[in-house]
Amino acid sequence: MSEAGKRNPAWAIDRIGLNTTGAVRYNFGEAVLYEEAIRRGEARLTAHGALVAETGQHTGRSPKDKFVVRDEITGPHVWWDNNKAISPAQFDTLLADFRAHAAEKDLYVQDLVGGADEDLKLTTRVVTELAWHSLFIRNLLIRPKAAELEHFVPDLTIIDLPSFRADPVRHGTRTGTVIAVDLSRMIVLIGGTSYAGEMKKSVFTVLNYLLPAKGVMPMHCSANEGAGGDAAIFFGLSGTGKTTLSADPSRTLVGDDEHGWGPHGIFNFEGGCYAKTIKLSAEAEPEIFATTQRFGTVLENVVLDAGRVPDFDDGNLTENTRCAYPLHFIPNASKTGRAGHPKNIIMLTADAFGVMPPIARLTPAQAMYHFLSGYTAKVAGTEKGVTEPEATFSTCFGAPFMPRHPSEYGNLLRELIAHHGVDCWLVNTGWTGGAYGTGKRMPIKATRALLAAALEGSLKGADYRTDANFGFEVPVAVAGVDRAILDPRSTWADTSAYDLQAARLVGMFAINFEKFEPHVDAVVLGAAPRMREAAE
Repeated sequence: MSEAGKRNPAWAIDRIGLNTTGAVRYNFGEAVLYEEAIRRGEARLTAHGALVAETGQHTGRSPKDKFVVRDEITGPHVWWDNNKAISPAQFDTLLADFRAHAAEKDLYVQDLVGGADEDLKLTTRVVTELAWHSLFIRNLLIRPKAAELEHFVPDLTIIDLPSFRADPVRHGTRTGTVIAVDLSRMIVLIGGTSYAGEMKKSVFTVLNYLLPAKGVMPMHCSANEGAGGDAAIFFGLSGTGKTTLSADPSRTLVGDDEHGWGPHGIFNFEGGCYAKTIKLSAEAEPEIFATTQRFGTVLENVVLDAGRVPDFDDGNLTENTRCAYPLHFIPNASKTGRAGHPKNIIMLTADAFGVMPPIARLTPAQAMYHFLSGYTAKVAGTEKGVTEPEATFSTCFGAPFMPRHPSEYGNLLRELIAHHGVDCWLVNTGWTGGAYGTGKRMPIKATRALLAAALEGSLKGADYRTDANFGFEVPVAVAGVDRAILDPRSTWADTSAYDLQAARLVGMFAINFEKFEPHVDAVVLGAAPRMREAAE
């Protein structure tokens, strides 16, 4: 029997004033949550034992419906240009209405932890009305030991009621969907959406607010560690290869999405993974594919065939199909979620303009510049109306989750890089020999060889040239890599066309960075790309 059978679980929701005449199911495990979800018609069982659920209207996050309470405490510290504000009074009304909505519902409670560093962890209580949501968050966060649950006191409480509909007039919201974050009282309210990722990213948002004040860097990144204890961090937006490249069987996976960098090194915020599954195959990503056939994994918006076998090529519900599983489902995953201070930082970009080299070495100032820029590119056909490559800039490689101004994170990262002597690399997994539609995708074999050389340290002794547009250093030759692709200009049939494309991209960087110029020093400003004519 679960913890719910050992004591009255009603205490678990007293802190936030929730009272219900329904059942409160506290810290149920996988088997019971499976039964609950299937009995209630929330989810189905796949042929291989995973649980699959559909999220309906919302198949991804709703960033335009996310709000932060603006009060005396948060007012001076939150980056309000990036975060929509609601008043404490509006949040009070919303919380009261959440309580009323939950008054007769069965509720599921999970007591979990965000952060594998014992000194910096965020104890988190998650109350959901859906059983499969309870399993999802149980997979994604860190599960405390049984003894810890006896005296568990939550720092943060999340209430997730998909059937609740906000009233824009009454609550100050945009629509009936709401993600409301009170960083002073440490309460998050999620309503009007069944997309489970909102819970995960709410914890990340709170940690992004709390940790910088403690001198700890929160990061939207994956991380792994070599046999010699050489840790590496991988920043990158969707489609850049962050999850794929960090899942190296020769290295220990610390985590695939969210980490902190503190006094003791890096640590995973999570206890699980939330991997994309569209086009997933056993051949390309065998370890992730294997998790989809395990009891305990939650599949989200994945289409099943008549035999209940997942069809990962079917994107009819959404291209954003996902699987959520505990980290220990990955054979080479870290058991502690912790590693030492990183020796290398990799910033990934998928440059669809075909301008950037496959790898470049960055100074600390250049690393801060590219971290604040958070560049990648969309390719034609990925979204309606996109007919040619489009630059995408998401500051700190995760703007939607950044409550504070990006300069706070950028300066903290720069200080940590300098203090620990970290080598920083910009890796382009995008196009070479021309832009998307003309050139070809950077060979994954070459990317892996360059990464291996960077991580093992052999790139330190290479000969470098200075890129005429971006000012960073690019190796001239690397063993096992076609020398031509290290100089992207030489791979273009028309070098003048390359120069025009490079000038366009440099101009995009400059325009995007204008908003950060008042917040950085002259050294970082000097790390900005320059037009080729000016450089020569």
